[in-house]
Amino acid sequence: MTEERKKPVNRRGFLKGAAAAGAVTLAGAAESGARAAPAPAVAPPPMSPEAESAAPQELEVLTAETSGSDFMVDVLRALDLEYVCSNPGSSFRGIHEALANYAGGPGPEFITCTHEESSVAMAHGYAKIEGKPMAVMAHGTVGLQHAAMAVYNAYCDRVPVYLILGNTLDASVRRPGVEWVHSVQDAAQMVRDYIKWDDTPVSLEHFAESAMRAYMVAMTPPMGPVILVADSELQERPLESRDHLTVPRLTRTTPPQGDSAAVEEAARLLVTAEFPVIVADRAARTAAGMEGLVELAETLEAAVIDQGGRMNFPSRHPLNQTAQARAVLAEADVILGLEMTDFWGRTHAFRDQIHRTWRSIIRNDARLISINSGDLATPSNYQVFQRYTEVDLAMAADAEATLPALTEAVRRRLDGDRQRVLDERRDALAGAHRDIHERVRRDAAYAWNASPVSTARLSAEIWNQVREHDWSMVVGSGNSLSQWPQRLWRFDRHYQRIGESGGYGVGYGAPAAVGAALANRRHGRLSVNIQNDGDLMYGPGVLWTAARYRIPLLTVMHNNRAYHQEVMHIQRMANRFERGIDNAGFGNTLRDPDIDFAKVAEGMGVYSEGPIDRPADVAPALRRAIDVVRNGEPALLDVVTQPR
Repeated sequence: MTEERKKPVNRRGFLKGAAAAGAVTLAGAAESGARAAPAPAVAPPPMSPEAESAAPQELEVLTAETSGSDFMVDVLRALDLEYVCSNPGSSFRGIHEALANYAGGPGPEFITCTHEESSVAMAHGYAKIEGKPMAVMAHGTVGLQHAAMAVYNAYCDRVPVYLILGNTLDASVRRPGVEWVHSVQDAAQMVRDYIKWDDTPVSLEHFAESAMRAYMVAMTPPMGPVILVADSELQERPLESRDHLTVPRLTRTTPPQGDSAAVEEAARLLVTAEFPVIVADRAARTAAGMEGLVELAETLEAAVIDQGGRMNFPSRHPLNQTAQARAVLAEADVILGLEMTDFWGRTHAFRDQIHRTWRSIIRNDARLISINSGDLATPSNYQVFQRYTEVDLAMAADAEATLPALTEAVRRRLDGDRQRVLDERRDALAGAHRDIHERVRRDAAYAWNASPVSTARLSAEIWNQVREHDWSMVVGSGNSLSQWPQRLWRFDRHYQRIGESGGYGVGYGAPAAVGAALANRRHGRLSVNIQNDGDLMYGPGVLWTAARYRIPLLTVMHNNRAYHQEVMHIQRMANRFERGIDNAGFGNTLRDPDIDFAKVAEGMGVYSEGPIDRPADVAPALRRAIDVVRNGEPALLDVVTQPR
């Protein structure tokens, strides 16, 4: 240890007198070779001024007024990171302590989580509402292993997450025991296949520059998670002077726009098409993206299919033809795909039989146009890119950034004769939309009074209670609810649906909902989470985080007491081999005992009611729960439901 390290200094109210007294006791015990005697019943005599100011013997104390971690926190503050989600860990104790005590400015606020996977999933949901990353700190090898599934979800979903990973690289300074087991030579290696960028800074100047670069990379489409490894020695080393250190200015990149010639060609194809169709998946990152898509669709009077990766298009807009996607695609002569995760899957029908087969569902002469920033960063090992699609015009560009230029190019090509054709197409699509909506309302009445509660009734009851509020659905709530919220609710604002998890990793829903609700809190929105039961059991501790930080969130359990998707897979296998489906629940149900989610939530400090299995009881319970949420607290209703 260096002399600098031994030098005693006052840091943040350190009680030197108590430390010195302890050192004297330890030294005396060592000299006698005997076990230290119990403390005397009376207080020891006061220490002399010399003893109080002397260096403690054989006792290491904090030795500097400032450290590397203080500067690191200044860097994080410059990035406008409002929160850092974390389960505490010793490998980033320096940064943790600086967040608690270093008075260099406001934030980031530390949000305690009970699992690293929940920390990252919270950041995932937060970013999809707020449009910027939340920081996450994870501890060494084990912290990143816990977080890995949530990191993969964010990568697949093209969501920026700013992950700071603690590590002790220098083997000569590692504490014996656990610090060795939790340290690693290449900390980010285990997830490098599904992050955008990582770095391990070896100096504070290096840390500052890489911190800015990491943020810039994470926020450049296609967005994704990044990792900055913070070495423990770099955090904890005393900092005598900051004269040579500066916090760089953050540079923000402009999202890549489509090539101008390609944009003109796309406009020509769309304007001359008899029946163009726009398919949007992760297209609208912001409110401007949604407005841009509406503007393009209305300029073309084109049918729109919203894949649901983001809130792309208003659900009640007359051009929204999502409910009859296959029919309009079969008629299309030009199809524009915007940030499509699976363009091939949208244009093909797939049969999952003993011999898997597929066929195209579009016209042979249909022209396909793709605008997709995902083409700028295609991985090799993890197969997140789906089947190769034969498109006629591919732009490796950000769809949201390209929409204004494309719309303007379309307008320049329109004339009076063509506009009459477009108006006729609009009227036909609007009529089809009205017919679909009426059919959906009739279909929702099926099993209206059934117990357990039907997913249509549950969705309708929630809608009736939230529709007068400024609400936000903070989970996907897609196939597990047979798309009933998307079919029954009026979605017309960009924050009202944030899409699915990306990697379909179970355990995403509850923490992502809490993170999104945290982002919505500052806007006064009512956050609504229709929560799958199996998903919540992966990380129920996030309910405590919601209660601890007063995050207003309405959680309504879709408690079908099973991993029902797996039940259906076993049914499919049993049918294939003609064995009957009586045992389809084998290993797939959450019964005997039934999970009482209301008691689980109550134990975490969350207002709760249930289990509720009578449809008539749902609405009154919702009103009570919403009152709790509007008062700034989380609430959970355990509703026992039909499978889908």
